[in-house]
Amino acid sequence: MPEGVCQPPSFRSCQTNLGTEGIPLSPPTHNLTTPEIFYLSSLFVSQGVTKIRLTGGEPTVRRDIIPLMQSIGSLRPQGLREIALTTNGISLHRKLDSMVEAGLTGVNLSLDTLDPFQFQIMTRRKGFDAVMKSIDRILEMNKLGANIKLKVNCVVMRGLNERDIVPFVELGREKDIEVRFIEYMPFGGNKWSEGKMISYQEMLDIIRVKYPGLRRLPGHKNDTSKTFEVPGFVGKVGFISSMTNDFCGTCNRLRITSDGNLKVCLHGNAEVSLRDLLRKDNGDQPIDQDAFERIKQIEMERRDGRLTDETILGWGQREQELLEVIGAAVKRKAEKHADMGDLKNMENRPMILIGG
Repeated sequence: MPEGVCQPPSFRSCQTNLGTEGIPLSPPTHNLTTPEIFYLSSLFVSQGVTKIRLTGGEPTVRRDIIPLMQSIGSLRPQGLREIALTTNGISLHRKLDSMVEAGLTGVNLSLDTLDPFQFQIMTRRKGFDAVMKSIDRILEMNKLGANIKLKVNCVVMRGLNERDIVPFVELGREKDIEVRFIEYMPFGGNKWSEGKMISYQEMLDIIRVKYPGLRRLPGHKNDTSKTFEVPGFVGKVGFISSMTNDFCGTCNRLRITSDGNLKVCLHGNAEVSLRDLLRKDNGDQPIDQDAFERIKQIEMERRDGRLTDETILGWGQREQELLEVIGAAVKRKAEKHADMGDLKNMENRPMILIGG
């Protein structure tokens, strides 16, 4: 194993962006194909990654989302433990049963308000009832033993949805949900201003006006969220405090964008193309299923010792180069992301193009 490459427990989670929705699209050949996503997933799992999260855009609209999850789920014997999904929840309830059968273990559902009218204003679409149906379906399946980790992510913005903080907390009175409040963060195109941001500490103060017994729970050193509970409530409350109380020193996440770039920090603008290196021995063309089958055959013959030295060069060498590029990127990861003043002026992808 090359030095510095995603060795457990340093990096245990990899997030893969499956595409975008509602924004100008890249040419299809720019994005990773399903075989390429699976190949990179298997590569990361071979280096100790135990959790893969599929994000977007909106991953549930991808036509082959179930077969893709099934193929990633086949990596469990190699060490994969969790397959998670980040979704807006609108169509999730229609595919949830098949996803659980394919190996889904966790859902992060993005929802910024519990007011149906405000939901339509913020998202510019209907669908609040469908989102709640998805939440209820997960809870129903968990009662039957599905054991899906459900987290509802809410980005809190002053003047827009801070009045939803307490109702979100109360969502967990009788439901086994972890609601996670996220500090508003600067990203390309989101019209960020510091005045809109409500800090983690201010959110705590708002909740404790009504629930003074809110108390913090022990966590894992690599957690990105600080977890609390209200005594007597079934659910939990979390806070992702990227702006005022960062967790960079213990972050163990990597991200791959839909066009195949590796990002070692959500807030960093440094990216390394894995796609271009991956396609180098395929004439710089996307690797489709037929090409992938040929690669697998070469690998099997190489491992069985049936190839000459000249033939061994190629995919075995390409894999080594990919691992070296990934390891170098991990080594360059900064100890801490830039502060708010610098982040707002720094060029970075919109969050929808990163995956979250």
